[in-house]
Amino acid sequence: MTVGDPAPNFKASTPDGKVVSLKEGLGKVTLIDFWASWCEPCREENPSVVALYAELHSKGLNIISVSLDDDANKWKAAIAEDKLSWTQVSNLKEMQDPIALQYGVTQIPTTILIDASGKIVARDLFGEDLKEKIQELLDIK
Repeated sequence: MTVGDPAPNFKASTPDGKVVSLKEGLGKVTLIDFWASWCEPCREENPSVVALYAELHSKGLNIISVSLDDDANKWKAAIAEDKLSWTQVSNLKEMQDPIALQYGVTQIPTTILIDASGKIVARDLFGEDLKEKIQELLDIK
């Protein structure tokens, strides 16, 4: 999947077993964040994503994180430890996760930014670059 493509819908289970879909979670801007509890660069990026969500969720940013873990307990512990309060899903299949395969994810962390129409508008932005793009899409200075 590349910039300009429509983001394919997907369904997966949350840590408590509820099945949610991407379409249910779309905001004005939606970030799909591919990560895993065992991925150090992912865990190092999480505090900036937490800050981004705290600042911009009320303005229209939604996040759905897709974990490429294979151990539910480690996944759930990392969510709690890193204070990830938005929607979390996983198929617990590591890099063979069907969502990761559908989106062409070959390394993590990977971010995919989707606009309100469901179109991919950016990929692999992090930190200030990610924040600036989200603010641009939300028309925030």
